[in-house]
Amino acid sequence: MTRLSVNINKIATLRNSRGGNIPDVLKTAVDCERYGAEGITVHPRPDERHIRYQDVRDLKPLVKTEFNIEGYPSDSFLQLVYEVLPDQVTLVPDPPGALTSSAGWDTIENKAFLVKVISELKSKGIRTSIFIGTEERMILAAAETGTDRIEFYTEPYATEFPSGREKAIEPFIKAAILANSAGLGINAGHDLSMENLKYFSDNIPGLLEVSIGHALIADALYYGLENTIQMYKRQLK
Repeated sequence: MTRLSVNINKIATLRNSRGGNIPDVLKTAVDCERYGAEGITVHPRPDERHIRYQDVRDLKPLVKTEFNIEGYPSDSFLQLVYEVLPDQVTLVPDPPGALTSSAGWDTIENKAFLVKVISELKSKGIRTSIFIGTEERMILAAAETGTDRIEFYTEPYATEFPSGREKAIEPFIKAAILANSAGLGINAGHDLSMENLKYFSDNIPGLLEVSIGHALIADALYYGLENTIQMYKRQLK
């Protein structure tokens, strides 16, 4: 069954909007695991506008499932990763001021850079994943970087889903088959929601993990965090 990793950035955004420690990011992570999440994802950005570097340090001893840190591999990000040693690092190509992730890596143009970074991460025993689109040549180049997995950037799927789910999923199915044949594990994330998750999970061969934050936390405002996590897990069965 596909694992659910809960991205808790939005919890940190809410906390930071008022200062103090409400809601408690660390308690939320522990509770997410207690409610059934199989991983915790964070994406610390240079301006620390949501998850702070110290949050990452504080979360490390508390997360008992899988700790996934997303981010652009800047020197400061990599220093944090080597200090914390998470289970997985997901490399994203976001520039420092990006509001949110909006594209996958150009694994051809950045191949030498990614090879170097991934080699260093794997030497520390950290599983690596590359945030990527569905272009065949980018997936094949990703396989040559030494990464363990790719994470599909699923905003295009989510955007097209309401007007035609078969058309929306088609490039991802083809890309997943290619990734599987190239020996890459498959993760997915970005704009996956209660509405579109089950269809994606049912149709993507070899889908190992989804990382979901914004939609899940928004749904939790209505349904409660524990109930929402269970609802999302049911979509993955």
